[in-house]
Amino acid sequence: MTDRLSPLASVPATREVLEAHGLATKKALGQHFLINDGIVRHICELAGLTQADRVLEIGPGIGTLTVALLQCSGAVTAIERDSDLPPVLARTCAQWQDRFTLINRDALEVGPSDLPFAPNKLVSNLPYAVAATLVLDYFERFESLESATVMVQAEVADRMAAKPGTKNYGAFTVKLSLFAQPAGRFQVSPGNFFPPPRVNSAVLRLDRVPCDGMSRQRRKATMIMADAAFANRRKTISNSCRTYFSGVEGASELLSQVFEKAGIDPRRRGESLGLDEFKALGAVALELGLVSLK
Repeated sequence: MTDRLSPLASVPATREVLEAHGLATKKALGQHFLINDGIVRHICELAGLTQADRVLEIGPGIGTLTVALLQCSGAVTAIERDSDLPPVLARTCAQWQDRFTLINRDALEVGPSDLPFAPNKLVSNLPYAVAATLVLDYFERFESLESATVMVQAEVADRMAAKPGTKNYGAFTVKLSLFAQPAGRFQVSPGNFFPPPRVNSAVLRLDRVPCDGMSRQRRKATMIMADAAFANRRKTISNSCRTYFSGVEGASELLSQVFEKAGIDPRRRGESLGLDEFKALGAVALELGLVSLK
């Protein structure tokens, strides 16, 4: 093994692999390959990988990050949507074929039972168009995940780590914080990719938080109330929620009871509420039947 953690992390190496298979980057799939071995190493360090880890990767591409993950962990399962890439990964990851599994499907259609093991860490350079959706979805569905260390668009990382009262804080932030909290971050400029994206990127580590006995129903209700509170973030939570639940019979009266019982001033705006306050709204909304989880 050379001093480089990933021998694929350069423009010449990436081009060589793609050309050998008659391929080019696919803009429609948001393909931007890492070409800086230092960034690859930093990702593995931030993830805190050990040989005891079972890693899940989404969007491995040609295997630039994958080969590093295979060296730093016990096993890797990668999910790749592009049907042209399995032959490439078979070649680039051949040295570790006994510890590497590839699933050629859309990641949003893959469930825990499709994997050869229960992963404890998600480490990925995610397709930017679906990054936010994937991170929340996987924390919710893959209960074995202890952390996610992901490369995303910098603006998405800002939303993931936003605090109440800031412009990036919204329903997505609230919902993600039910599952995980930021535990580290570093910026990545466009020049570290081939081809370079038109946006800045960031690698963010998210660590799972204890559920504290919170039921799935209460968690779902909390997520619904977050969507309702931010349905129109310029309005008060009272007006925003009334718009969101306009199709529910008796919603106006129920909302008044929800705010009163939860101890939340309905004149506040969604961005001013912390996670515990959203949990209180969700619990009461579920109790009073405002939200239905059938």
